[in-house]
Amino acid sequence: MDLRREVHEEMVLLMKRMDDVTGALVCAVDGMLVTADMRGGGTEQTAALSSALHAMSGRMTELVQAGALEETLISGTGGYVACYAAGPKLVLTVLAARGANLGLLRMEGRKTAVRLAAIVERDPAADQAPPARP
Repeated sequence: MDLRREVHEEMVLLMKRMDDVTGALVCAVDGMLVTADMRGGGTEQTAALSSALHAMSGRMTELVQAGALEETLISGTGGYVACYAAGPKLVLTVLAARGANLGLLRMEGRKTAVRLAAIVERDPAADQAPPARP
């Protein structure tokens, strides 16, 4: 099975486990989109912003000596955006509806991020960022 398809399948499993998840994407830490399942488009821009948010959040955790970055949560009036570090190469971004169970979102997001990191880690061809979507 190719890397991109495995990553996509893990992302879809997360979406199936949580009814309140309205979309998700996975990008490389450099902002290159790997896979997405989002309504309304904007996936390339969301991937780029996810990468930037991941970098800034990582820098903040270093600056304040808060340990390794696990996640960044943005709360808006219409819902949530959660970005998870998925190892050193990927960022998982999950969109959730207002009223979503944040504890469950955090647990499922972290679990999926660990699985994504493991997929990339075991793939010998993943010395570079995962291949972009065609």
